[in-house]
Amino acid sequence: MYLWVKAFHIISMVCWFAGIFYLPRLFVYHAETTDREGSERFKIMERKLYRGIMMPSMILTLIFGFWLIHLIPGYMQQGWMHAKLTLVVLLIGYHHMCGAFMKKFANDNNTRSHKFYRVFNEIPVFILLGIIILVVVKPF
Repeated sequence: MYLWVKAFHIISMVCWFAGIFYLPRLFVYHAETTDREGSERFKIMERKLYRGIMMPSMILTLIFGFWLIHLIPGYMQQGWMHAKLTLVVLLIGYHHMCGAFMKKFANDNNTRSHKFYRVFNEIPVFILLGIIILVVVKPF
């Protein structure tokens, strides 16, 4: 059972990160868009990505992750797991920030430049690196 849950945790995490990486990239292009038709197209793409892929993937990642902790309760005594969960909380916050930015674009209230979103897009890379290193290396 453990390996199945772990496999589905990894699959849902990969899907979640695909959206986490792509949505801010859409924000970059959306912030650069000057025509109404293009803006409306980005609004649809952003909404479908956030609600149809990112949100379900995040929920499944969390369900399978907590299931893994339930199956191996000893994980919670290890420092690397506490650090990983801290990064997961930061990632959830990032996810919700993406949702807030998406709503601003949907209401034509975006005040950020494409340069801001280019930098914002890099944040989850560092979170992913930290999570992978913690899970594989288990440094503490």
